[in-house]
Amino acid sequence: MTPTLMRRLAAEVLGTAVLVIFGVGSVLAALTVGAGDLNYPGVGFISLGFAIAIAVAIYAFLAVSGAHINPAVTFALAVTRRFSWVEVAPYIIAQLVGATVGSLLLVASFGTRAVDFGGGATALGPGVSYGQGIVAEALGTFLLMLAIMAVAVDKRAPKGWAGLIIGLAVAGAILVLAPLTGGSLNPARTFGPNLVQSIFGGAVEWAQYPLYILGPFIGSIAAAVAYDLVVRPREVPEGEPRADDQSMSSEKDNRPDSGKE
Repeated sequence: MTPTLMRRLAAEVLGTAVLVIFGVGSVLAALTVGAGDLNYPGVGFISLGFAIAIAVAIYAFLAVSGAHINPAVTFALAVTRRFSWVEVAPYIIAQLVGATVGSLLLVASFGTRAVDFGGGATALGPGVSYGQGIVAEALGTFLLMLAIMAVAVDKRAPKGWAGLIIGLAVAGAILVLAPLTGGSLNPARTFGPNLVQSIFGGAVEWAQYPLYILGPFIGSIAAAVAYDLVVRPREVPEGEPRADDQSMSSEKDNRPDSGKE
């Protein structure tokens, strides 16, 4: 039985809040430990924080809402006819709300230091142009969406790996893109900290926010369409077992010639 829309929206709020609290929160933690300075080893721990937060959110809410926790993912799934267009707007609103709630809870936890350290908001790095930022965000989100298509959407994917692989994909993207754009890959992840920074009087680069929409949307749609064209998951017969289906190995073992070369 499909969960009601309200339950699914609640799952998206909670999942996106978890992403922000423990993903963006790792940025604030690294800045706190470094007294406002962030080095590349710190970026490594931030990427790990995001990977863990995303994995937990996916394992917790995948069965309820699909655990999109990202407007770019929701939109790409709708473009490829895997998600209802009627529910796109409610899902995105729920994700933005979740990101805002998560950012507010970070301020409640870190106090004024959260605002002083920029709230964990993303911004272009020194010398990075607007166009480069869009390309970087598109590339990172392409990797994220490719992982989602491979381990969460494709029926042939082995069960139980979605949270881990998707989390690691985000970690890998952050390790590369953090010096360029902060490695957002998610319009909600950038929106929440920006809005809370504005509420508490912190500095916010709202002029850069469109690139954190364009890049992720371009990258996610490109990955979903490319996966459909190249891998063609819709051509899988309805009854075909998954790669980790135990019945496959048991049937093979029971064949008379199973031990023959």
